Amino acid sequence: MTSFLERKYNRFLANHRSELIRRAAIVMPIVDELSAQHKLNDQTYAWIRRAPTNQEQMTELYKALDEGGDDVKSAFYFALRKYEPHLFCYLEHNPEILQYKSSVIEKYKFVTEYNLPSDERVEMAARYTEPVIIQKSKEQAEKYYREHVKSVDASSQLLSNDKNHSIRIDQLFSPDSDGNAPKTVILSGDSGRGKSFMLQKIMLDWASGELYSEMFEVVFLLNCEELKFISYEMSLFKLLSWSCSLTSDQISGILELTPEKVLFLIDGINDFSFDPHIHTSRPTIASHEALPMDTLMSLLNGQILSESFLLVTFRTAADPVMNLLKGPQRFTEIMGFSERGVQEYFHKFFQDELLLRKTYESVKINESLMTICSVPLLCWMVCFCLKKHFTDDDHVMAELKTTTSIYVNIVSTLLEHHGQSQSVLTMLRSLGQLAEEGMLDEEVLFEEKTVFETLEAYSSQFLHKELWNRDYIRKTVLKFMHLSFQEFFVALYYVFLNEEESQRNIRDTLAAESVKDRISNPISSVLLFLCGLSNEDANSSLFKMRNWTVPYIIRKEMESTILTLQDDEKLLALRCLYELHDEVFVRRALADWVSMDLSNISLRSTDCWVLLYCLQCCPHIRELNLMYCDLTADQLKILQPALCMCETLRSV
Repeated sequence: MTSFLERKYNRFLANHRSELIRRAAIVMPIVDELSAQHKLNDQTYAWIRRAPTNQEQMTELYKALDEGGDDVKSAFYFALRKYEPHLFCYLEHNPEILQYKSSVIEKYKFVTEYNLPSDERVEMAARYTEPVIIQKSKEQAEKYYREHVKSVDASSQLLSNDKNHSIRIDQLFSPDSDGNAPKTVILSGDSGRGKSFMLQKIMLDWASGELYSEMFEVVFLLNCEELKFISYEMSLFKLLSWSCSLTSDQISGILELTPEKVLFLIDGINDFSFDPHIHTSRPTIASHEALPMDTLMSLLNGQILSESFLLVTFRTAADPVMNLLKGPQRFTEIMGFSERGVQEYFHKFFQDELLLRKTYESVKINESLMTICSVPLLCWMVCFCLKKHFTDDDHVMAELKTTTSIYVNIVSTLLEHHGQSQSVLTMLRSLGQLAEEGMLDEEVLFEEKTVFETLEAYSSQFLHKELWNRDYIRKTVLKFMHLSFQEFFVALYYVFLNEEESQRNIRDTLAAESVKDRISNPISSVLLFLCGLSNEDANSSLFKMRNWTVPYIIRKEMESTILTLQDDEKLLALRCLYELHDEVFVRRALADWVSMDLSNISLRSTDCWVLLYCLQCCPHIRELNLMYCDLTADQLKILQPALCMCETLRSV
């Protein structure tokens, strides 16, 4: 009589016959072992050996298994587990992984863009546009570490690379020119460049079998802004099950057998505050329970599952936790859309051919707006506004000069059909107050009860609601449709306060942040938005129709703040001046500048338009140092009118 285990082995071999024939790569060692155990006769052994390919060898071996009975099949089962552990694990857990893949496809196939509350959902494939990703050279990556992290762990090896070059998503884990493949890929990028969207696309493509299907048997996505809500201890297995459809036992089985075939996507590590100088007691095994921050840190530095692979996103690469990531590492930066990418995005966004031609051609001839559209979030916002005002898009185009003007325009557009019982002003003040509290507490997710105290959350166009019913957490949380909108509403909140409160809040908020970090934290964005809101042309679509004005004291406070920025904040000062967009004030603010030194500063294309504007307002600045700024030909083309005006120019 066939035993229970023999029936299990028979079912495994029968269910996975086609997969074993297709994927088995180590056939003859298995055949040799079966022969040594006298499970195969010499004629069958010779016949299998003469087969020219692995697939044909496995086909012949299966014929022998069918003829040999349960004893031969049991021996083959154990030999397969010995010589093909990765394939064996994959097949044994295949039903669970297939179930997981189905849930991933269901979750990410359709997206609501940038969390905009809407009944309209689009297929990710119909909207996703490949961003430009730059792989930094070894020298530049090490320089970045020295300047921003200050100390480099020698064990965190950076992969070699001859020079900067663009890299596709499917190449992120490819070996470098020396044949070394990274264990950790670091992907940095400013807010709105599309980091989170890209990780969701990776999840969808992996689950659909279009990406990394051979390299990784399972891929997990951990969203750090969500993990901050977990205040109790849990193992890595439980932490992952909290974020996906698999149980902790299923995850344990997968990770313990083939950790080297697992990829972790960790989104927004900046949302956790890690102190590299404080050594806390962290788990050393995946089943050990600890607070999410400690569990995550153990995964990042390789204390647990050191064989696994990591793709970690940062809003800014100047983060202390980067120094703790396991190596070897590949340092990359997401730059946004190329000009071709902008065109592709417009084609995907506008289904009406006539509207597409009208809008894209209008944007294409407006070079500064075209550059702004290289930022995926801003590209979506521009498309959204143009679509809503397609009969008057020339007027809209004239208003979209600065980043602030784009945010003002989209907020104004969303308010056109405001249907709440609250007044618009009351609603915006409440949103601003919520945004400021979140910024000060470093929170982007808000509990329902916190929001409902002051705001009609469910009918607000600017908040997205998520229902959590996971493990021990059952709650409703809300978030702004994008982090940058939270920062915008903080600035708007300060504008709506009375003059004394507004002045005090601005000063207190700016004073609470260290000068050297200001350019890369949320305060800099609030500062830029405040400067933009101080410009009457930028705020007109939102303010004039409702008879609001920016208090004069706000304008004076922002001008004073710009004038007191330190030398190492020159780029931030120039960005502020651009958002303010007042030629008279720009000349006054830069009156004492006879030269401008931006050497060793990585400039974006949008920064080049900022620099061009300021230099054209100030013809008295005759010396410009752009050494080691890594300017591209397109960026130099943007700057060309101003470069011709300089008597002394230093650039490499």
